[in-house]
Amino acid sequence: MEPGRDNTGNRRGRRSREEILDVASRLMAERGYAATTLSALSRESGLPKSAVYHHFRSKGGLLSAVMEHGAYAFFQHMARAQQHPPQGGSARERLGWYLRRTGEVFLANPDFLRLHLILVMNAEAAKDAEVDRIVARVRRDGRAHMNHMIADSFAGYGPQIAQTVADRLDHFAIAGFDGAFVAWQADPSHSMAEAMELLTDAIAALGESIAESRRS
Repeated sequence: MEPGRDNTGNRRGRRSREEILDVASRLMAERGYAATTLSALSRESGLPKSAVYHHFRSKGGLLSAVMEHGAYAFFQHMARAQQHPPQGGSARERLGWYLRRTGEVFLANPDFLRLHLILVMNAEAAKDAEVDRIVARVRRDGRAHMNHMIADSFAGYGPQIAQTVADRLDHFAIAGFDGAFVAWQADPSHSMAEAMELLTDAIAALGESIAESRRS
């Protein structure tokens, strides 16, 4: 074997895998899981079906990899966008900062989020244990991240009260994000930024009520 040939082959393999993931993510978000055939994927990517089977072995394996790939990128974007949270201000101001930046990350990753919501409601995908496991993990990680944002926003009330607020409201906040994203997809004339402001008002009002009742 010539020096460097093995590394070149590995680079080509990684590149073709990334190309398949990118195309599959777009097609599944546009057409849904069931309508994304391996033939369409091969045609859109310019790679043979054998390359798909080589990297992913099955359509379920491909979907799992798409979700893993998208989730990793999404949470990396989220971490970068929120790496310097404000140290002062009210709970509402801090929460607004977090939610505005989360909304911006949503807008930068629409294919992943669209596909994620499709899979949450897709009976065929739910039958695949590996896919179901990854979708559940993405939901769990997203809720944990939301819990952290809310708890940090209400830190001025003390750690115990802040955590109580976060535990009570993280599921509601995730539902608000899901609804805001779907509404924006249906009618882009109503911006995500506007939805985030309203969601901030709702969570802040509920959170302050819970915090005050716990403090009193």
